[in-house]
Formats: sequence, structure tokens, C-alpha cells
Amino acid sequence: MAEPLRLNFVQSAARMEQLPDSVIEVAMVGRSNVGKSSLINALANRRNLARTSKTPGATRLINVYEREPTGSGRWLVDLPGYGFSTASKSEQRRWSGMIETYLIERETLAATLVLIDGEIGPTKLDLSTVEWLEHIECSYRFVATKMDKVKPSKRHRRSEELASRLEVDKAEIVWVSAAKRTGIQDLRATVDHILG
Repeated sequence: MAEPLRLNFVQSAARMEQLPDSVIEVAMVGRSNVGKSSLINALANRRNLARTSKTPGATRLINVYEREPTGSGRWLVDLPGYGFSTASKSEQRRWSGMIETYLIERETLAATLVLIDGEIGPTKLDLSTVEWLEHIECSYRFVATKMDKVKPSKRHRRSEELASRLEVDKAEIVWVSAAKRTGIQDLRATVDHILG
């Protein structure tokens, strides 16, 4: 049984250059409102570690969480959500540039968790993000969020649809629900293994 990840908030940064050195990092990417902050809270089994909001686009900076002990340099990194249409075009460009620079240049980045909304499936932005990650040869894994929003009778079919659209085997997608804690154990184990 995977214990909750002992994570502590380190800092927020508007640019990658503002981040100190680390040993190893796992990054989370996904569209706005996919549930990244809720998932971080579930992984740590803490209610308010990461700030959640009903308004998409609450995460506007690179947010760093360090696995204990303090100073270990083993980070879980929450990147701003993409596709937040009510932000200004210049703000969207800034976020996009921030994310791209981090994913291309961060040498201690070991893996990226691509969060897909399990209720609605991958959007065009999700698919283009995956295509871009492959282009830059960035290692990634799929996490389907909001499993609790998919009716049990439809989960098998939705799982197959998601795998088909993402062009992967069903077994390569970790399904989770931050609200119900479904799949959280498996994801904790995965993140724990990568961070070493």
C-alpha cells in the first residue's frame, strides 16, 4: 500500500530561470480544470496543499512541491493549465512559453504526467500537446482524471475510447478520482518510483 507522498510547497515561479537546482522532477501538464491541484492534494492526502478553484486557470505559475526530507531536491511540479480561453492572448502566450521552456530545457525532468479529463476525453489541445511532447522526446505517461464522473456502466467503453484516441494500450492509462481516491495508490507508487 503506497503511503501518501510527503510533499511540501517550495515556491512558485513565473519563469524556469527562477527555479533553484533540483535532483529529479516529475511534471504535471493538462488543460485548465483537469484537476491537477486536486490530484496533488490527493497524492499527499492533504486538503489545502495545492490551491484549488472552481474557476479554470487558477494555476498561473510553475508551482513546486518537494518530497520530504526538505532539501531532497525531488520535486513534483505543477505547470499552468492550457486552454484557458478567458485569459488575454498575451497571458496565454506567456504561459505557453513558460511551459515550453521548462519542458525543453529542464535537465532534471524525468517524466511528465499528461492529465486527460476522463469524463470528456482528450481535446484537440491535449492531442497536440502529446504530439509536441513526442517531437521534443519528452517522456510522458497518461493519467485520466475525474473517474467518478464516468458512470460505472460506461467506464469500460470510455477506457477503450480514450486509449484509442491517445493511440496507446488501455493499461498505459492510469485512471484516478481525486474526490473518491480511486487509483491514487497506483499513481502515488508511480511518482514515488520515478522520484526514487
